[in-house]
Amino acid sequence: MPLSEHEQRMLEQMERALYAEDPKFATALEGSGLRTYTRRRVYQAVAGFLVGIALLMAGMVAKQVWLSVVGFLVMLGCAVLAVTGWRKAPKPGEQPAGGPQASHQPRQKRSMMDRIEQRWQRRRDEQGGH
Repeated sequence: MPLSEHEQRMLEQMERALYAEDPKFATALEGSGLRTYTRRRVYQAVAGFLVGIALLMAGMVAKQVWLSVVGFLVMLGCAVLAVTGWRKAPKPGEQPAGGPQASHQPRQKRSMMDRIEQRWQRRRDEQGGH
């Protein structure tokens, strides 16, 4: 169930108030901060992957199987972090959703919002609501 006009106006008013009150925080929420965070996370995962390779090789040289296994697990975990971080990162040219400039553009449905709306509708139906 989409937001009513009144709810959308209230949301836009709250967004404008947030930008007026704390523009630095609002900008961080916009997505540029998220992009920096995910980029840093990917770099850390790549560094961890290299540490995992070093542990794997050290375990092989020292003939310590447990050290090689730990190195492999570190590599696997860091590879997963790097791939998920890379996929979640907003593209440099992408305009993040939200913010005052979003009110001038048509709103795009996001999968997270669709899920929230579906859950809200299910709750209303289960309670015998409107």
